[in-house]
Amino acid sequence: MPCVTHDDAPLLADLMPWSVAPPRLGRGWPAGPDAASLKARWDALVKAEGPDREALFEPTRSRTPHTAVGQLPGQSSGTEKLARATGPCPEPVRVLHAPFDEQWLIPDHRLIDVARPELWRVADERQVFVAETAGGGPGPVLLATSLLPVLRPGRVRPLYRRPGGAEPNLAPGLPEHLGELLGEVPEPVDVLAWIIAAVRADLAVPLTGDPGLWAQGVESGRRALRLMCRDGERPKLPGGRRPYVRAPLPARPHTLVYDREEEVLQIDEGRISPVPPEAWDFEVSGVRVLQEWFTARTAPAEQPGTLDAIRPATWPQTWTSELLELITVLALLSEVPPLPDPLTSPVTAADLHKAGVLPPPEPSRRPASVLDSPEEGPEGQLTLI
Repeated sequence: MPCVTHDDAPLLADLMPWSVAPPRLGRGWPAGPDAASLKARWDALVKAEGPDREALFEPTRSRTPHTAVGQLPGQSSGTEKLARATGPCPEPVRVLHAPFDEQWLIPDHRLIDVARPELWRVADERQVFVAETAGGGPGPVLLATSLLPVLRPGRVRPLYRRPGGAEPNLAPGLPEHLGELLGEVPEPVDVLAWIIAAVRADLAVPLTGDPGLWAQGVESGRRALRLMCRDGERPKLPGGRRPYVRAPLPARPHTLVYDREEEVLQIDEGRISPVPPEAWDFEVSGVRVLQEWFTARTAPAEQPGTLDAIRPATWPQTWTSELLELITVLALLSEVPPLPDPLTSPVTAADLHKAGVLPPPEPSRRPASVLDSPEEGPEGQLTLI
């Protein structure tokens, strides 16, 4: 029997069949809010020798400096065992490290316990990754990003199964069936936009055959996608509502306080305003996004002398720019209108079963074969897939 919810809305797991558990780094130091610190950490690691290098590395069952692994797809790190590694740091790449928190990662397979190469193989400028949040509170159930997501604990669903926007990760026949009801076959990104707008906390996705309601949901979902992926033009609030730095932020900030009445974000003696209450109150899985973002950049290292303790000496100007943009994104996301409940002309899981769209075939739940070029395996050998 198909698994259904109380109103028979289809499940996300059936509409986007291929999903991958998120990458597991295994150690904190290969990721961080600024790329320069990651390069300094790498330099400190390769300058150390023997037991000192092993201690700095922070070995686990999955990774030690003697583990032999291949390159991450699309990256150019070395493949000799890390115990013998020399040379410069692989160029850090941007990742989604936590909800709405874009950080940097050293893309070296030797540093990551479980890297999920199948996600790296399909990561390109066309890809959109959908990451489940932990739920259990207000805020979005799904996050969308053009960056590789390394946040936990939910599963990751790429929009496309192959590079270049090829083969959408949608139940085979779903767009065509919706097209029969709506009068036009929706593009994969429109189906994703609807999913973002309509998904519920139980990860069921109510669908509709009402063309007007579908267009409304797609428009809301596309607005959310633009804000979460932050591709193209930087988002802006209307004049008079845009946040500005009113008093310079200190070189080493420690405290973050919000004045709701004045709509001021106080960072020690620094001041940013106006900051709408909706931006300050924005939560994901019960965690306030702005506070979590600030803590990730100001909390002291748990253990001095570790690679994680190598951090910027002062607050970089780029972080201020990122903070202003984050405030803007959260404020605008809070304004995206919700869909009516219940929907008119619902398309149920039973309807999709009757149309042969569900259940999705088992191969659609597995990654596609996308190896178009050789990948370097351990010690310089070629990987065969």
